Amino acid sequence: MRTVRIGLLLCQQGPAGLWGPSAIACAQLAVNEINAAGGLLGRQVELWPLDAGLTAWSAATTAHDAVVVDHIDALIGMFPSYARRQVKEAIGGKVPFIYTPQFEGGEHDPSLLTTGETSGELLRPAIEWLMTERGVSRFFLCGSDYLWPRSSFSTARQIIRDLGGAITGEDYLPLENHDFGPLLDRIRATKSDVVLPHFLGLDAVQFHRAFAAEDLSACTVRFASAVDETVIYNLDDGDTENLYIASSYFASMRSRNNGAFLERYHCAFGDTPPPANAYGQSCYEGIYSYAALVEASGNFSATAVRRAVGRARLRKTARGLDKAPLVGGRHPIFVARVEGFDLKIVTGTAVA
Repeated sequence: MRTVRIGLLLCQQGPAGLWGPSAIACAQLAVNEINAAGGLLGRQVELWPLDAGLTAWSAATTAHDAVVVDHIDALIGMFPSYARRQVKEAIGGKVPFIYTPQFEGGEHDPSLLTTGETSGELLRPAIEWLMTERGVSRFFLCGSDYLWPRSSFSTARQIIRDLGGAITGEDYLPLENHDFGPLLDRIRATKSDVVLPHFLGLDAVQFHRAFAAEDLSACTVRFASAVDETVIYNLDDGDTENLYIASSYFASMRSRNNGAFLERYHCAFGDTPPPANAYGQSCYEGIYSYAALVEASGNFSATAVRRAVGRARLRKTARGLDKAPLVGGRHPIFVARVEGFDLKIVTGTAVA
C-alpha cells in the first residue's frame, strides 16, 4: 500500500530560510508520531520537504510539480504570504492545502485552511498593552515590501487610531535590502515612541542589529509580531532592549501541551536541535491538522477533508490550553518582553 505523501512547502533559502531546519524537524516529529500510532487510515505517512525558493513563481511551480508529478496527497505551507495565492492557484484544489504561519488575515477561500494567527489577533492586544503600560502613542510602521506588512499595517493604522494614537511614518524596503540608514534617520526625526518593524526572517535580524547599533533601542520601543526565538538567537544580547513580541506560541511557555511537545521534540532530536519556535511548531500542528481532518472524514480526497473542517479535533499541538482543540481553532495570544535571549510574558488574552 502506497504511503500518504505530505508535501511541506517552505523556504530553504533567502530571508525566511532560517526557519527551515526547525520546520522540517517539527513536521518530521509529527509524521513519526502518526506512523508509530498506526498511520492514517492504516497507511504510513511520508514527509516530502519542498523548497519554495525565493519567489511566488518558484513556490507555485514547486507546488504544482509536487501535485502533478510526485502525486502528493496534501500540502502543508509555511512560506511568506507573497506566494500564497499563486500556490493556491497552481494546485487548483486537487489536494488539501493547509497554510500554517501567522499571516495578515482576510483569507476566505474554502480550498485553503489557515491555522496561524492573523495580524488583527496579534496587533490589538500588544498595541493596547503598550499604550496603557508603556505610555506610547506615536507609532512608526516599517517593513518588507510585500503583502503581509502592507496589509498588517492597514490593520495596525485602524487599531492605533481607534485607541487615540498617531502614525508618525510608514516605510517599506525590498526583501534582502539591508541599507537601513535612511529609514533609521526618519524614525529618529519623527521622535516616535514605538516602531512596528515587519521584516521577514533574516531581514529582521539585520534590522534589529542596525536599530540597536544606532542607539535607538534605549529610547524607542519596538513591537514585532514575527520575531521569535530563531530571530532572537541571531541577535546580540544588547540588541533586544525595549523589544516586545506577540504570538500564540513561545517555547518558554508553561503549559501541558507545550511541555509534552518539548519533551518529545528533544527526545527525538537531542539536546541541541533547531530551536523550537512558533513557525516550526506551526508545521507540527499543520501535519496533525491534516491527520485529524482525514480521520474525521474517513477519506483522503480534498473535498471530503474540507467538509471535516469545524468538527475535527487535534490529537496533539504545542499551543493553547485545551487537550484536543478544533482544527483551525483560535488560541490565546501572548505578549512578551525580550530580555537578552529570554522571553518574559507580560500579558495574554483569549481570542474571541
